[in-house]
Amino acid sequence: MTTNTKRGTKNDAAGLQKALPAEASVPADGAAETASDKVVLGWTHTARFLTTASQLVHLPANELPEIAFVGRSNAGKSTAINTLAQQKRLAFASKTPGRTQHINLFEVGPKDAPNALFADLPGYGYAAVARSAKLRWQKVMADYLEVRRSLSGVVLMVDSRLGLTDLDKQLLEFVAARVGTGEIKLLVLLTKSDKLNRKEANAALAECQAFLAGLATEESDVSVTLFSALKKQGVADVAHILYDWMQSAVVAPTMGEIPPPELSPE
Repeated sequence: MTTNTKRGTKNDAAGLQKALPAEASVPADGAAETASDKVVLGWTHTARFLTTASQLVHLPANELPEIAFVGRSNAGKSTAINTLAQQKRLAFASKTPGRTQHINLFEVGPKDAPNALFADLPGYGYAAVARSAKLRWQKVMADYLEVRRSLSGVVLMVDSRLGLTDLDKQLLEFVAARVGTGEIKLLVLLTKSDKLNRKEANAALAECQAFLAGLATEESDVSVTLFSALKKQGVADVAHILYDWMQSAVVAPTMGEIPPPELSPE
């Protein structure tokens, strides 16, 4: 388990360069942008809307690696996605937290040959949402995280000022089995880190790292990093991580998300 995200990619994918918009540019925290930064930031910049679904069964079957973005309402999930993609309204942030109740899929990579999907899952934990809606979306998210075969990685957004809440820990414990086997990778983004001083930021990292240590195994890929959409802190680092996930993903052919029941013996 690493505290800060890795820099550099396994290869710069020269064949992908032709699809990278030249204007995609987000220097990380004021640092000079490297050639590999341009590759991965150009890749995230290609994200475009594919479809939306209110139930898991309505999502299209696919064999592309899928990276899910999850987090409490008000944790800055939509803002983080838009910052990574260098687009203002790719992910829709409702004026009323907790009202976005669909799974939204975005294709990433060349338009004629996408190589990954981003999945924006509904925010959770907003008190004003009706209990029935909360229960329904808890079930949808649980099913998605448990059985979506194309799911390759989960990015959990956590407000750095609050740290991991009980709901965040419940979500992490729910995906712990798949994370532990290395089936899906995990990255925790401590968002709004520009609101913290250095001492507070180090404390937030240490607290989150201590909890994640309980999920880490020899096979797992678990990391946590500070992230600020306002200051662009961690943006290139996160883009590198997701790009690496895309390159290393192995997705089994999808035969339906829920296995059919076993046949009774004759």
